[in-house]
Formats: sequence, C-alpha cells, structure tokens
Amino acid sequence: MTVNASANHPAPLHDAALVETWADAWADLGCAVPLALRLELHTAWAEPHRRYHGTEHLRECMALWRLWQEKCERPAEVALALWFHDAVHDPQESGNELRSASWAARSLVTAGVAESAAQRVYDLVLATRHDRPPDGQDARLVVDIDLAIFGSPMARFERYDQDIRKEYEFVPGYRYRSQRALVLQSFLDRSPLYQTPLAQALLESQARINLSAAISRLAQ
Repeated sequence: MTVNASANHPAPLHDAALVETWADAWADLGCAVPLALRLELHTAWAEPHRRYHGTEHLRECMALWRLWQEKCERPAEVALALWFHDAVHDPQESGNELRSASWAARSLVTAGVAESAAQRVYDLVLATRHDRPPDGQDARLVVDIDLAIFGSPMARFERYDQDIRKEYEFVPGYRYRSQRALVLQSFLDRSPLYQTPLAQALLESQARINLSAAISRLAQ
C-alpha cells in the first residue's frame, strides 16, 4: 500500500501490526484474545460501501494509537474503542455509533472484561459522535485520533474528502454540498479544533488549511 504520510500522520498499520494491537489490548485486560470477534470486526470494516470508513481508517487510527498510547490513562480500552468505533457504519442510517458502542460493550462483557471497563469503552465509542466535548483524557484522545484525517497531508485529505462524497452518493449534489459545508464549518469553528495539546501541536494548523480548502471547493 502506497500512502502519503508524515511524522504527524503516520502510514496505516500493516496486517501484522494491526493484529498485534488487538492481541495486546486483550492481553492487557487479562483476557484470552477473541480471534473470531476480530475476524467479525474486520468483515464489518471491509464492507464494500465504506469508501472512507473502512479498514484504512482503522489502520490509520491504530497507527496513531501506537504513537500516542503513552498519553492514554487506559491504553487497552482506548485501543478497543478505536477498533469498535465505526464497527457499524451505514451512511443511510443514524445511530451507528450507538450500535457500535453496544456491540463493543456486549463483546467485552462476554469475553470476561469487567462491566466497569466495558462501560468505559462504550462511552469512548459514543464520544466519536462528536456532538459534545469529550469527557476525560482517553475520550479526548479517541476523538482526536478519529479526526486526525483533518490534519493529514493535503493529498490524503483530498482523497478522504472524495471518499466521503462516494459514501454519500445517494444524496443529491446541492443538498450534499450545503450539508457537508455546514459539517466542516462546525469543526473549523471549534477553538481549538483538537482536544489534546499533542494533536493541537501536530495537526491543528494543517487541519484548518484542509477544512478551509474543502469548504471553498463546496461553494464553487
């Protein structure tokens, strides 16, 4: 896989490294590694309609998690939240994050994880709705990792922007442009856009450039 990457936005993890993040998270929680669940998740992430919210997004998120995990209070829970955060993704339905969070919590409890940890992972997944300020360091990191694509190199961001349009190809052009501009502007209006000092230092400036350019393209 050839990608544009920088020190601030690392290349997606390859297969072995991705699997390692899964195994390490379960080991840190003191549980046997559920292979069947990982395969089920991978199948979900690889659904053909996912032009952006697919396996590359997961691999990019986990690459950042590997770089930033020392900033996490509970790294294993953050890792599993990222594995599950877009486990359910239907562009024509609402509530994807809620269903993803429920899948995560149910799976963790079934695997023998304490209910308190399962609840925290559930809450971390729900933080990716981006509808309110995240509560706690781990939630802030999950949100920043999920939104790191905004601060990616321009060529990667533009490909992301095109892939989002393909995911929502069922939306008519004018409606898509107006609604997409509102969404991107809502992120651009945040001050700061990112929640953690680390993401602010590494991604904020490029994210503002990318978002401004995307909004300008939508207005043309």
